[in-house]
Amino acid sequence: MAKRKDPFGNYNFMVELDGLTRAGFKEASGLESSVDSHDYREGTDPGNIARKLPGQRKASSISLKRGLADDRALWDWHNKVVAGNLERHTISIILRDETGTEKMRWNVKNAWPTKWTGPNLDAGGSEASIETLELVHEGIEEGTKREERRHRSRSSCPAATST
Repeated sequence: MAKRKDPFGNYNFMVELDGLTRAGFKEASGLESSVDSHDYREGTDPGNIARKLPGQRKASSISLKRGLADDRALWDWHNKVVAGNLERHTISIILRDETGTEKMRWNVKNAWPTKWTGPNLDAGGSEASIETLELVHEGIEEGTKREERRHRSRSSCPAATST
């Protein structure tokens, strides 16, 4: 009998900035990539329907939400952009299973913040203050899991091979 494979939950993830885990995030959304299509038809094409050809790739904005605390890194990064000092970074969004083992990784290339949103404040509220950072980027790649990277580095290391 085949072992049942359940899908991963969407609640166990982490975000890395240039390979370093920054902070816990409440939500990461916008992992989306698409390719435009355009119609093309030649006069000698059979039938009365155009061919579909691929066009430019597009990537949606990534939105990161987290509880507002003493860590000003997101605010500072956005302020650098506002001041004209654009810093592009690789962001990795990592999906983990129930044991915390990395299962999937998406590397977001050349990301930089276009919008920072502060918390909604309410004197009668009792919820956490949430900040949001919206990032634009130049593409998403599925990355290798940490175990695969370790295995590759060991197998490519001359000291790890026996003669």
